[in-house]
Amino acid sequence: MRRHGRRAGFLLGTFCGMLGGAIGAAAILLQSFWLLCAATFCSGIYQAFGQYLRFAAAEVAPADWKSRAISLTLAGGILGGFIGPAVGKWTRDLAQPQYIASYASLIGFALVAMMIAASLRFPPQSQAEQHGGGRPLKEIARQPVFIVAALAAAAGYGVMNLLMNATPLAMDFCGLGFGDTAFVLQWHVIGMFAPSFFTGHLIARFGVLNVLFAGAVLMFACIGIAVQGITLMHFWWALLLLGVGWNFLYIGGTTLLTEAYTPAEKAKTQGLNDFLMFFAMAGSSFASGVVVTSAGWSVLNQIAIPFVALTALGSAILWMKRRAN
Repeated sequence: MRRHGRRAGFLLGTFCGMLGGAIGAAAILLQSFWLLCAATFCSGIYQAFGQYLRFAAAEVAPADWKSRAISLTLAGGILGGFIGPAVGKWTRDLAQPQYIASYASLIGFALVAMMIAASLRFPPQSQAEQHGGGRPLKEIARQPVFIVAALAAAAGYGVMNLLMNATPLAMDFCGLGFGDTAFVLQWHVIGMFAPSFFTGHLIARFGVLNVLFAGAVLMFACIGIAVQGITLMHFWWALLLLGVGWNFLYIGGTTLLTEAYTPAEKAKTQGLNDFLMFFAMAGSSFASGVVVTSAGWSVLNQIAIPFVALTALGSAILWMKRRAN
């Protein structure tokens, strides 16, 4: 994207999405595990490029609209939370072998995204943006504003993934059925994306650091409810608050990150931020199932406390530092 621009990057990403759907369909047809891994890899590239839509939205929006542009970009996720499961259910047995049509449908979704990406127009990049430069990455990463932004995004994604991935297992262990699990996870997705319609406005009104702190408080509330009981309502409230907390930390962290770099530094700074964020996400994915099966749901939630506390502490320290200045 630094060399060829946002539009070219998004087109490449959507092509990888189409390729992932095609390889996935072939994997189902041939019953090949390694082809399925390749399909997942391609789909991961598609998602990685898609993550930069939020930065692209911030770059084309007026300065006082950055947080709202980022927020509204994520709001589309609420549609995905309903359309995705519905399409998956409808296509599961549409053709044989089972799930081949589900993977084939991904080609169609990626094609639509490619058509939209082809119609996007971005301001021409400056020489500084194309050739990079600016401060060394180590110097950028030592800034308090970068540390807090990256911590919020990484902790938000890591904790959300840690608890969300373990929820189906935990609910099964507690004797709750598949329908209950689907209900809880659907509301979790609503909690993740529905606030996007107003998170940007909250940031503009109350400040990004206050929203980050509120996101951490919501995650503390999630953990507090989760360790109090194992009824359906305990899971429902915990996962709903977890989703809203993630939304505040993710959008707030992205908004704060835009203060950490110049146009010449944006590519490497955004790349480092997302690397840290998805490193945390990958680590939490590995730990989630192991911990919940070996130590239990309550212990899993307690493990998340230090990461949320660091986010709250970092946001508070930066807020006090700015207030003092």
